[in-house]
Amino acid sequence: MTADLTLVDDEALADLGRYAARARALDADGAMRLQALGHVLASWVSVLPGSGLLGEGTVLGLRTTALAEPASVDLTVALGAITDRTARPDAGRVLPLPPATVAVTWSALTPPRSGWAVAASIPADALASAAQAGVAEISTAVAERGAAAGLVRDRVWRTLVPGTEVAAGGAFAAYALGFLQPGAEVSVLRCNRWTRLSAAGGYVLMR
Repeated sequence: MTADLTLVDDEALADLGRYAARARALDADGAMRLQALGHVLASWVSVLPGSGLLGEGTVLGLRTTALAEPASVDLTVALGAITDRTARPDAGRVLPLPPATVAVTWSALTPPRSGWAVAASIPADALASAAQAGVAEISTAVAERGAAAGLVRDRVWRTLVPGTEVAAGGAFAAYALGFLQPGAEVSVLRCNRWTRLSAAGGYVLMR
């Protein structure tokens, strides 16, 4: 297996580090699935866990990065291992692959690569507003109910963004991972059981 991944430049590696840091802020013990094929690296993270055999309710984040050298990799590692490596002063553009992998249920869910059909377009600002409103509602519930706020959290993120067919959990993922660019439009695509948000900074996949 490839011992490391060489990105196109130093900024690409730093950007990967910022993405991993945002995901780690959502789940300190979270993981990242690294899929490299040829000159493209796909980096997956879990934002909201699903349930059942089909993983209903799963919300994943995806960033793609160009590689300077072709590679073939598919492994899942701790987010901390990524942030540690990308934060090194001498990191440059090379990401040494962590020797230890982790097992997470969501990494077995791979959305289709083709067959997507555009369903709608949503202003990024509308998604950001929905995410912020959801965070505020959940924060209030946590302050009032403590651990019992879990049911509120599930309800909030499964609620549709006003005027759309997109669950608020997808808006939260795009907002929290820094994918939304103010004033931009976000495309909504569907394929079988999956919905994809294609934003300026990355992709959100929902099942």
